[in-house]
Amino acid sequence: MLPFDFRPIAVAALFVPFAAFTTTLRAQDTPTERAAGADVVKQMAALQRTLDVPALVAKLTGANPARDAIAARAKTLMDTELLAMADDIARHPEVGFKEERSVRVLTEYLKAHDFDVTIGVAGLQTAFVARYRRGTPGPNLGIILEYDALRGTTGDFHGDQHSAQGPTGIAAGIAVAEFLTRSKTPGTVTFYGTPAEEMMPPPSKTVMHEAHVFDGADVIVRSHSSMGTQRAAHGFGSCCLNIDGVKYTFSGAPAHQMTPWEGRDALTAAIHLFNNVDAIRRNLRPEARIQGIITEGGKAPNVVPDRAVADFYVRYPDQVYLAQVREMVDNAARAAALATGTVVKIEPYGSMRDGISSAALNEVAFGYLKKYGGTKVQDEPGKPQGFEETGSVSSAIPGVGFSAHTSNGGFHTYEMEADGLGAVGHQGFVVDAQAMASLLYDFATRADYRAAVKREFDTTRALFSAYISALDKAYPKPVVKAP
Repeated sequence: MLPFDFRPIAVAALFVPFAAFTTTLRAQDTPTERAAGADVVKQMAALQRTLDVPALVAKLTGANPARDAIAARAKTLMDTELLAMADDIARHPEVGFKEERSVRVLTEYLKAHDFDVTIGVAGLQTAFVARYRRGTPGPNLGIILEYDALRGTTGDFHGDQHSAQGPTGIAAGIAVAEFLTRSKTPGTVTFYGTPAEEMMPPPSKTVMHEAHVFDGADVIVRSHSSMGTQRAAHGFGSCCLNIDGVKYTFSGAPAHQMTPWEGRDALTAAIHLFNNVDAIRRNLRPEARIQGIITEGGKAPNVVPDRAVADFYVRYPDQVYLAQVREMVDNAARAAALATGTVVKIEPYGSMRDGISSAALNEVAFGYLKKYGGTKVQDEPGKPQGFEETGSVSSAIPGVGFSAHTSNGGFHTYEMEADGLGAVGHQGFVVDAQAMASLLYDFATRADYRAAVKREFDTTRALFSAYISALDKAYPKPVVKAP
């Protein structure tokens, strides 16, 4: 899934003088959100002034031979072993929940570097956790590894470069773990292998989160492919709008197509659902996105289909109005069933929600991406979004996504896959690994940095609750009277 889109959303660019700060505040997605969230945006801006993130970035990314040695170790691991691993995974793509070979390659390497591995966590066959066996009580540094391929019409492929996310994270984590042991610094490293990032139902990270797999992590990092060296702004948001995944299954009665009146056509009901959705779009706010496909629609043209299934993603910038959109789409399905004499089963199977985005993490990460040679630097931050796409983990645990320039092609394209196997991808992956190792070093060794991250995260999390409460009052339903 895409790591960034650039819809304008909350709060300011950080690297500006204080006098300019209040004039560069950027608003939420919609006019309603801007009005409802105005007080929350002001409070987030005040929080940023007290954190003084630009000074924090300058202090952490300045000269530090110990940190640079760890970054150099991450680079050596990439250059000598892990770029080859990334290429190997790219050449053997496996789609979500079928990544057996990729998991084996990643976990065997981790076992050889002092990590104890548990595969099949949270009931997911290709999910795993790898814990540093030489770790000590102290900060628990979490790293998300992804490895699933995209489903393509001509074959599965790594058009989002998930093939490199595992090796990149491993290079950073091993470099930091070795430092912790060598220097007797309190702390440990935990890798989280999260399958099927490109698939619902439901998002694997949400399943793992609800199974408490991530419990105990003090910070979590991950990398992702990118067409520029970039970072998210602070605040709360989602990469691809808030999403409800819903399956609508229509049940009818079979009959010969020469006497269709003797049956009830489930496929006609599914088609009615699509027509009904198109009809209600004019009564929905323009930012809503409703996308669906028919996954089942009968087996033979001479038999009235008695079963049809439609799979929908229903999206909106916030979860409050999304609930109204869902209600209307569900009612469109019920109406389609009523009109055709069929019965519909409505099955919500997954959701994605806003996560929390931390300036104390994002801006330090961005500083390191530039320090280690990230190209196509995008100085203006993107919209706020959680560091992982489901919103579940990133709303509970602070973290950051690293996005150095790794491709000149678009997301989910064959060009991005090719770049991942070439110089532009390799350079970006090494930059990500060095930057990630450096930030984890800072987090492990500086109690003041950990405190700043925690204060920002906890305050933003509380403000998100206030924001949702404000939106609850901002979307009144029209009163519809009986005729």
